[in-house]
Amino acid sequence: MTSVLEFMNIRPKSLSFPIDSTDHVDHVVKLALNGHDKLAADHLLNKEMIGSLDSTVGSIARRLSLEFYASKNFGPQESQLNRFKIYNVLAQIALNLFGYERIIVGFNEYEVNRSLDYVFQTLSELESSEKKMFSSPTAKVAVNRILSDMKIVMSKFYRAPGSMISKMAESIEKKLDEENILYSFLKASKDEIQKNIYYRLSLSNNRFGNDYALGLRWLRHLGFVQVSTNPVLAAAAYVDDESLWEGYCGESFCADFKTVVDENPKWVASPETYADEMTMKATEVSVFPNLAVFRPIAIASNFEHGMVSYQLNPHVSASVEGSLKDALQIYSDAYEFLKKYDSYLLWGYKNRDVEIGRPNLVFKVPGNNSAAIEITCMLESLGIGTNNTETYTVSQEAYLIISKIDGRAKAVKKGFHVTTSYETTMCGRLNDHLRELQAEMLLNRVWACESGKFLVMELAKAFGLQGFETMSKDTLIRTLSDRKYLGSLTNENFVKIILASKILGSSEKDIIRYLEMLEDDIGKAGIAVSQILFRLFFTPESRSKWFNYIKQKYGLNDSQANEVLDGIHVLPASKRKPRETLLTLSPNNMTNTEFPNHQTNVMLESLKEGFDIKMYDNAVINLMVDKESIYRLTELYDIKEDCRLALELTPELKSFFKEVGIDVDVGERGIKPEDWPKFGAVIKTKTEFTNAYNDFKAKVLSFIIKS
Repeated sequence: MTSVLEFMNIRPKSLSFPIDSTDHVDHVVKLALNGHDKLAADHLLNKEMIGSLDSTVGSIARRLSLEFYASKNFGPQESQLNRFKIYNVLAQIALNLFGYERIIVGFNEYEVNRSLDYVFQTLSELESSEKKMFSSPTAKVAVNRILSDMKIVMSKFYRAPGSMISKMAESIEKKLDEENILYSFLKASKDEIQKNIYYRLSLSNNRFGNDYALGLRWLRHLGFVQVSTNPVLAAAAYVDDESLWEGYCGESFCADFKTVVDENPKWVASPETYADEMTMKATEVSVFPNLAVFRPIAIASNFEHGMVSYQLNPHVSASVEGSLKDALQIYSDAYEFLKKYDSYLLWGYKNRDVEIGRPNLVFKVPGNNSAAIEITCMLESLGIGTNNTETYTVSQEAYLIISKIDGRAKAVKKGFHVTTSYETTMCGRLNDHLRELQAEMLLNRVWACESGKFLVMELAKAFGLQGFETMSKDTLIRTLSDRKYLGSLTNENFVKIILASKILGSSEKDIIRYLEMLEDDIGKAGIAVSQILFRLFFTPESRSKWFNYIKQKYGLNDSQANEVLDGIHVLPASKRKPRETLLTLSPNNMTNTEFPNHQTNVMLESLKEGFDIKMYDNAVINLMVDKESIYRLTELYDIKEDCRLALELTPELKSFFKEVGIDVDVGERGIKPEDWPKFGAVIKTKTEFTNAYNDFKAKVLSFIIKS
C-alpha cells in the first residue's frame, strides 16, 4: 500500500487552457481526479451555487462513485491513487460545509445538510466496498494525509503550547473508528470545528486572522478571514514545511521555490545581484498559497473577507518610492497567479460583479517612520489595502487610520472598489517593551544598592544565562530584562532579589502586591491602545462624526462614506494572554489576529469552568481597561514617559479630532511621527524583522548556490 508520505509527494497533473469542462459536476470531478481536490471543493463555494448545491453535490457523488468502481480495472497503484483522490475531494467538500465558509457564501442549512448526507452516505458505501474489492484500502491513508497537514503547523518552529490546529488533529485522532474511519473522521471534525471558541465567536460577527503562513484551510473553517505574515513568519513557513523549497504545497497553481529558480536562470548566474528579488519571490512562494485558500471567501464577500497581508522588505520601509515599487511588483505577480487560479475556481459562473484576478492582498506598511503615512495613503488611493505594522501607540495608529481614510476616500470617488484594510496594534510587543524597560530600571536600582551586583549575578545564575560573568553591567541588565528570560515581573527569582535589595521597601507583602499590580497594569497597556483607538473612530458616536466629516470633505455620498469606514479594521496582534483577544472583540471594524500557540491558549481559556462567551459581546467598548490602571501607567510608574507616548494623542491630533467633532478624554503627550523611529518597541521589532529578513535572504542565496 502507498504510504501517506508518498501520497503527499505526488504532484497533481498540470491544468490546461482552454478549460474543457461541460458543467459544474464535470468540472469538480476532473479537478479531483487530476489531484486538485481543494480547488475542486472550493469551486462549489460560490453564491451562484445557492439553491442547487445539494443536487450538484449529489451528482458529483454519483460520478465519483462510478470512477471509484471503474478503478478496479486500473493497475494497483493507479487504482489506489484514484480512490485516494475521490476520498480527498469528498472529505474537503464536507469540511467546507461544516465550516464558516458556508455562512459567508450564504447557503441555507437545508441544502447544506442534504449535501452532507449525500457525502456521508457515499463515503460509507465506498469505504465498505473498498474493503471487499481491493487489497489496498486507502481511506485511512486519506485521513492520515489530512491530519499530517494539520500537525505540520509549528511542528518545528515550536512555541509552547503548540498550535491549536495540531491540538485539533490530536483530538480528532482519538475519536477515529478504524472500521469507519472516514465517517468517524468527518464526525469528529465537525465537532472540533463547530464547538471551537473561534467558530462560536465568528457566529456573532467577530473577525479573526492568523499570524502565521500555514494551517489556513482549517482556520478558514473556524471563521478566520485574514492572515498576516512578516519576515519572521515567512522564514518559519519554510522551517515547518520544507516542501516550499522543493515540493508541492497542496494548493493548485502554487509553485515551489525550486520551480521559480528554474524559471530564472539569471539568479544562478549572479545570485548576489538579485538577492532581494529572489527573497521577494521566495516570500511569494510561502504567501501565494494563502491567496488560494482564502480566494473563495474573498470572492463571495466582494473582498470584505479573505485578505492576505504581505510585509514589504524592511530595508525599503522608509522609502516611499522603494516601497511602492516593491508593492506594485508583488501585486502584479499576484494578479498573474490569480488570473489562472480564478479561471478554474470560477469556471461556469457568470461572475458579473467579480474582478477576475484582483489580488485579495494587502500590504503591511511598517509604521516605524513617518514615510508610512504617505505610503499608506498612496496604496489605499489605488484600491490596494494596507495593514500598518510595527505600530504600538494610539497616536501612531490614529495618524495612519486618518491616512487610510484619505486614500480610501480618493479611491471610492474615482469609482475604485476598496478592500478591507487593517491597523495593527502590536499589543504583546508593547507590553514586552514596557516590562523590559521597567525591569531594567528596577535592576539598575538593585545594582546600585549594597550587595546589588551580587544579587543581579544570582539572578543570572537562576535564569541559566551563559557567559554573564564577562558581560558589561548594561548588557547584563538588558539581557536579564528581556522577555526570553523575564516573562513577568512576578517571576519568583526576580521577586526574590527585589525583596533582598529592599529598593521597594521592607514589607514583603506590600512589595509582592505592588509587583503584581505593576505586571497586571503593564499587561493592559496593549489592550488599552486598541480600545482607545476604537473609541476615537468606531463607536457609534465617533463613527457618525467621521461619516459626516468624510462626506463633507471629499464630496462623497452616504454609500461611499460607509465604504470608506466599513473596511478599516483595528487589528490587535502579537498577544501573550487570552484577555488580549477577549477584551478587544467587536462585530464591526475589528479583526483579531492570532498566533497559532495563542489560539491554543484562547481555546483552553474557553474550556475553563465558568467561561461565558456572552460576557465578551462587544468587549472593546463594554469592558474598557479601568481608568485607575491608565492613571498609574501614565502618572505613577517609572515607565510613565513611555506609557504616555503609547496611550495619548499629540496636540496636532487632538486638534484634528476636535475639528471632526470628537472630544475624547485622552491626553496629548503621545508620540509624534518624527519620533516614531526612536520608540523602544519600534527599534526592537524593526531590528528583529530586519535580522529575520537578512537571515532568510541568506538561506535563499544558499539554496540558489547549491542549485
